Amino acid sequence: MIKKLLIANRGEIALRIVRACNELGIKTLAVYSEADEQSLHVQLADEAICIGPAASQFSYLKADRIIAAAEIADVDAIHPGYGFLAENADFAEQCETCNIKFVGPSSDAILNFGDKSRAREMAVKAKVPVIPGSEGTVDNEKDALTVAKKIGFPVIVKAVAGGGGKGMRTAHNAVAFKKEYNSARSEAEKAFGNGSVYIEKFLEGPRHIEIQVLGDSKGNVIHLGERDCSVQRRHQKLIEEAPSPFITDETRKKMGRDAVKLAKSVKYEGAGTVEFLTDSDGNYYFIEMNTRIQVEHGVTEEVTGIDLVKEQLLIASGRKLSYEQKDVKILRHAIECRVNAEDPGRNFAPCPGGIDLYYSPGGHGVRIDSHVYSGYSIPPHYDSMIAKVITFGRTRELALDRMDRALGEYLIRGIKTNIPFSRAIIRDPIFRDGKATTKFVEEFVKRVPKDLYT
Repeated sequence: MIKKLLIANRGEIALRIVRACNELGIKTLAVYSEADEQSLHVQLADEAICIGPAASQFSYLKADRIIAAAEIADVDAIHPGYGFLAENADFAEQCETCNIKFVGPSSDAILNFGDKSRAREMAVKAKVPVIPGSEGTVDNEKDALTVAKKIGFPVIVKAVAGGGGKGMRTAHNAVAFKKEYNSARSEAEKAFGNGSVYIEKFLEGPRHIEIQVLGDSKGNVIHLGERDCSVQRRHQKLIEEAPSPFITDETRKKMGRDAVKLAKSVKYEGAGTVEFLTDSDGNYYFIEMNTRIQVEHGVTEEVTGIDLVKEQLLIASGRKLSYEQKDVKILRHAIECRVNAEDPGRNFAPCPGGIDLYYSPGGHGVRIDSHVYSGYSIPPHYDSMIAKVITFGRTRELALDRMDRALGEYLIRGIKTNIPFSRAIIRDPIFRDGKATTKFVEEFVKRVPKDLYT
């Protein structure tokens, strides 16, 4: 069993890992930047070491400093959380070389799935359906246009590295393609240091469905059902729920089997998410695999009763999965809204600063994952997400009603947040009817008066 763990992250996920470790009797080491000295995970961990200035490129992205902290504190494992170095194959390999257990899959698995073009090839090999697209990367404009015409417009140009919507551009015709192709390459190069892209058919108004998987070192893999992540803004998820109001039981079983098949084909170890797009007819297509815990993992925890972070730690300790596929049951409905420090009235501009008053909602069927508190100052250097509200109940309607109540109770004073925007979506008839696609938010802001969510 892991005895001491370094948490190579910050914010609510770092706090989530501290809590899981406390329940398992694992000692924790928090590493933090100068901006996060007062963060809750730093205060609640058993030990803490500052690894650099506020900017992430000088702290949370400095693998050498994290490894040095691990060796100084004599830890035997590192949990990367999500973001930062969580999907960095070089970092995972450094951990392996230093005989420190990386809580996640092997560096080879991260490398293969981190390259979306290579991941697509693995899906094809495993006979998992994929969207029509280029075979590998397309690195010059002329060849790219030829491929795009063969696939048929509209198409989407996608960076092979990274995520978060960066390096992605949609072209609806040949005239627009040149600009979008070069924009995607330029943004990918700046964001990830890799300008390679590939091309796929663009599905109009699809659903974004992801399957949670867990695999151990013994070759066992299970799935824990799906999450519907269709409500997005600029390819960033805002609201997630499980089970999906769109997916049928038959499709759910097929997607789950395909996700497990893909994970088994690479001997996947740890928590991972196999992501699909579905069209209006219910056909689904693999798009990528995230080789880490997801922001929205709490949704799956609440519908299945399975603690995913604890399972990660047990798997990393060499234990067999605690569950078999037959043990996984969808017990209820859950929904999550991400709370971001941003101003909906100013095109969702980030809104860091001090929190004068903080009161989180509670009551039956409400879970809050957050690292902030009254008097805490949100630094401007990181992602704007400061909390997640998760509500659950025996029906989707009950989970939605609880979310409406919880968002109404949530008090955060001193900064602007997207809470009013999320509450307006929760009350929207199209969303309530379970008809939201990935185009929902784009259409929502056009038809709903701004004064309803600012």
